[in-house]
Amino acid sequence: MDGLAFDIAHVLAGGLVLVSFMMLYQNRLYALLNIFALQAVVLSLSVAWQAWVQGATHLYVTAVIALVFKAIIIPVALHRIIGRLGIHREVETVVGVGLTMLAGIGLVALSMVIMLRVTAGADPLAREDLSFALSVVLLGFLMMVTRRNAVSQVVGFMSIENGLILAGTGAKGMPLVVEISVAFSVLIALFVIGIFLFRISERFDTVDSKALDRFQGERQ
Repeated sequence: MDGLAFDIAHVLAGGLVLVSFMMLYQNRLYALLNIFALQAVVLSLSVAWQAWVQGATHLYVTAVIALVFKAIIIPVALHRIIGRLGIHREVETVVGVGLTMLAGIGLVALSMVIMLRVTAGADPLAREDLSFALSVVLLGFLMMVTRRNAVSQVVGFMSIENGLILAGTGAKGMPLVVEISVAFSVLIALFVIGIFLFRISERFDTVDSKALDRFQGERQ
C-alpha cells in the first residue's frame, strides 16, 4: 500500500478515538450530541477512504449510510427528545472527568497491546483499524457505565456501533447487506429507546439512572 494512503487511513481511524475522548470529556447533552455527529462524519470519511483503498465500491454506500443516519437523523432525533422531555442539560457522571479520561487512556493502551499481538500476521492497515476500533468500542462502554443520564448512555451505545463498523470495514469482511441491516436495526432501536424514554419520563419524571435506582430501593 502507498504510504500516503496508509497514513490517511491511520489519521482518520485515530480521529475516531480522539472524538471518543471528546465525548467522554463533555458534561452537556447538546454538546455531546454534536460531538457524536462529528464522530459519525469522521467514521463516514474513514469508511469512504477504505472503499477507495480497497477498491470496494459497496463501502461507499456504507459511508453514506453512516453519514445520513449517524450524523443527521439520530442527533436530530435525540435533540428533539431532549427538548420534548425537558431533560436536564448537564450530564451527571459516576466518577470525575479526570478519572474517566485516565481510564480511557488505559483502555486504549490495552486495545493496542491486545490487537497488535493477536493480529500479528494480518495486513498492517487491518491491524491498525482493528486496534482503533476496539478502542472506540471500549470507550463507548466506558461512557455507558460512567454516565447517569439515559440519553448519554444511548450515545455511548451508538458509539460502540461506530467502532464495530470501523472494525468491519477495516477487516474487509463485512458485506453491504450486513451494513444496511445494522443501520436499520440501529434506527429501529433509536425509536424504541425514544418510546422508553418518554414512558420513563412520564412515570418517574426523570431519566436519571441514579434517581431510578433510588426509587427502586424505596419500593423494596
